[in-house]
Amino acid sequence: MKIASKELLQDLVERTRKNINEAEKYNQLSIEKLNWRNTPESWSILECLEHLNLYGDFYLPEIENRMLTSKRKNAAVFKSGLMGNYFAKMMLPREKLNTMKTFKDKDPINSDLDKNCIDRFIAQQHKTLELLDVARSKDLNKIKTSISISKWITLKLGDTYRILIYHNQRHIAQCNKIVNSY
Repeated sequence: MKIASKELLQDLVERTRKNINEAEKYNQLSIEKLNWRNTPESWSILECLEHLNLYGDFYLPEIENRMLTSKRKNAAVFKSGLMGNYFAKMMLPREKLNTMKTFKDKDPINSDLDKNCIDRFIAQQHKTLELLDVARSKDLNKIKTSISISKWITLKLGDTYRILIYHNQRHIAQCNKIVNSY
């Protein structure tokens, strides 16, 4: 994938704003509905959001540190890496979501969660918007970030943003399916 950096960042900002708007609607739901599951093995809305919070806890500081310590300036065009593009495409929500196994440390099933989970998610999304703004003056190709499963594997900053934000969008779509199924 090859795209103007400015265009990519604008797309990611819009997706993040939509995620915030959707998450804000969940505050109107009762705690019972927020913790309701379709099946004993599936996640509730709060568990979906907590899963995203756990990833945000890793990626947001990682992105911020890498951008702050890099002297690399803006590149007009972003060219996705092979692995980064593959993972980003996998994260995009689809009509029929393909289920993926999550890592144990990112699996919130049976956690005791309340509406603070929603507030935390929204706060992380606002932090994401701040970091996307900083990224406008950074090289999305040359700055590399570690991934949550290994500090030895790195991805281009632009791909890391895509994976993080598409992953958020994927689970917001899952939350909306839960809302529509009670």
